[in-house]
Amino acid sequence: WKDRAGMPNNDTRLSPLLLFLILLSFLVSLVDGGEFPVGSGAAWPKVGEWGVREARWLSLVRGLRGGGPKDNGGNSGGKKGDGMSDAQRRIAEIEAEMARTQKNKATMGHLCALKARLASLKRLDLEQSTKKSGGPGEGFEVRATGDARVGFIGFPSVGKSTLLTQLTGVYSEAADYEFTTLTCVPGVMHHAGSRIQILDLPGIIEGAKDGKGRGRQVIGCARTCDLILLVLDATKPVTHKILIENELHGFGIRLNQRPPNIYFKKTDKGGLNYQALKKQSRLTREMVEAILREYKIPHAELILKQDATEDELIDVLEGNRVYMPCLHVFNKIDKISREEMEILASKLPHFLPISSFYGWNIDTLKERIWSYMELTRVYTKPKGMVPDWDQPIILRGRHRSVERFCKRIHKKLLDDFRYALVWGASAKHTPQHAGLGHELADEDVVQVVKRGGG
Repeated sequence: WKDRAGMPNNDTRLSPLLLFLILLSFLVSLVDGGEFPVGSGAAWPKVGEWGVREARWLSLVRGLRGGGPKDNGGNSGGKKGDGMSDAQRRIAEIEAEMARTQKNKATMGHLCALKARLASLKRLDLEQSTKKSGGPGEGFEVRATGDARVGFIGFPSVGKSTLLTQLTGVYSEAADYEFTTLTCVPGVMHHAGSRIQILDLPGIIEGAKDGKGRGRQVIGCARTCDLILLVLDATKPVTHKILIENELHGFGIRLNQRPPNIYFKKTDKGGLNYQALKKQSRLTREMVEAILREYKIPHAELILKQDATEDELIDVLEGNRVYMPCLHVFNKIDKISREEMEILASKLPHFLPISSFYGWNIDTLKERIWSYMELTRVYTKPKGMVPDWDQPIILRGRHRSVERFCKRIHKKLLDDFRYALVWGASAKHTPQHAGLGHELADEDVVQVVKRGGG
């Protein structure tokens, strides 16, 4: 039994066995009460009458040949109905390979290539799942209002809803059972003349970055925030903090980190132009080339301005990472001893103990929110009038230039800008004539002078 090329043909080789099995099916029909057609007037059964039985035998033949059932993705031998996509299987395989690979100088290049491949597959899996789900569910698309946005992230039943009521006065259902909050509940906190939007997000579970418990919608909404409040139960193990941080890290959120000081640019030719302005303790040129090969980038300009790691380089290549501050809020401190609280404070950075039920330390929490987001109040002064002390302009971040101040009011204000008069801590004398690059300080007063004397 050979095909035209002279090679054995497995399908043809099994044809006698298939014919034997079909004949055996007719014998089984006799046992079931059926009859063989006898005589010229007897009719043989049609294909539709024994097609199901034949299909069962064909399935058995496939099993004898060693080919398992095909999954939904068309891969032979996969587990049918396991709920995993092809990208998720490859992710699991790469993670298993990384776990069993020893870390040394000889294998670092291979491990870096695996990390780059893993990051690409996770991005692909996230894009595919977003397309299938059609975006976030109802209640997660909240319009941004106010001067900044803060999101609550935590496991169920840690007191997020009660804390929202303490900070904003907005009622959010709270109960002793888990998953009381099933959608995003917004509120506005007023502090130091600013309006800060607070989002009470549903509790997440382990595996949220993989889509469990609508975790991707929750974390996706958290990516739009300016500050994350990691709300934890002081009576639960501290490992909950590590689990949540891993979930956020897997979704591209980097907590309490600055963007890597790495310059990267694709080029059309010339190969890799690699420069390290700082001594590198982890990365080598060979490791960088292995990572770029996984991204299929043969020509690029790369300048390392810090002692970087392979993970930081991959984050720069991915280009979709979000860097934001995070405050670890340990709730329910009324249920632990003072000694336990002091141990937590000495071991954990960014630690703040509160009790949302009794309202303990809520004022300190508001001050920490203000400082972690690096908010700055700047008061406007119309010409010939007193400053407006009731509605300051709020600037976020370390860059508090006059240019950002003008854009915060209206972007067209820069077209007629001539100079600014500044009163306050940033002024060397009162008032100081300042340009667009002048850095402002908290509670400065600014008067913008337009062209034409306006």
